[in-house]
Parts: sequence; structure tokens; C-alpha cells
Amino acid sequence: QVQLVESGGGLVQAGGSLRLSCAASGRTFSGYTVGWFRQAPGQEREYVTGISRSGRNTYYTESMKGRSTISRDNAKNTVYLEMNSLKPEDTAVYYCAAKYRVTEDVSSNGYGYWGQGTQVTVSS
Repeated sequence: QVQLVESGGGLVQAGGSLRLSCAASGRTFSGYTVGWFRQAPGQEREYVTGISRSGRNTYYTESMKGRSTISRDNAKNTVYLEMNSLKPEDTAVYYCAAKYRVTEDVSSNGYGYWGQGTQVTVSS
């Protein structure tokens, strides 16, 4: 069992930056792929980014490429999502999720552990 807690959300003006954190407890964190999803009101949940167990592989959705960086510190059991040049359309609840993998998989499926979410609001 893995417990995930997100933090770092908030209100920011367009063009600003935020760093989200996902702190994990429970099982050995280094065995898990971790991803960030987001969901805006009335929209489907979107897979934003993911990082493999070692950090070797990453994935970014097209709209976040060049504006965000996912990283992890396995010693601290924490994954970070740095987001820059934020736009109003980035407004959503951001969820951290994890899946146990023996490979460096960063696909969007199979996430079984979820955090409670953190709100990101970007004002124009």
C-alpha cells in the first residue's frame, strides 16, 4: 500500500510558476512509476506527466512540453512537478498517482494509488 499526499497548489497569475509535490509513504517508493493527472470541471481526466521508477524515462503531454519538469527524489519519497508559463487552461485539480512497475514504464494506464488532489488556479 502506498499513500500519496500532494501539496503546492494555489492561485497564480498567467505566466507564473508553481511547484507541486507528491509525498509518498508506505512501500518502497523507488519501485513505483509516478504520474500527475489533472481534471478541470466538466472535462475528462488528463495524463499530464509521468516519471519512471529510476527517473530514467519521463512523459509529458504535448501542452506541457517545454513548460514543465517532473523529477523525483527517492531518498525523500517525493516527486515534484515544476510548472512554468502557466496558462488559464492549466486550471484544474492535479492528482498524483503511482503504480508498481519492474520496468521503466511511463504509460498512462495502470495507476492504482491516488492522492486527494491539489487545486491549481491560473488567473488571466
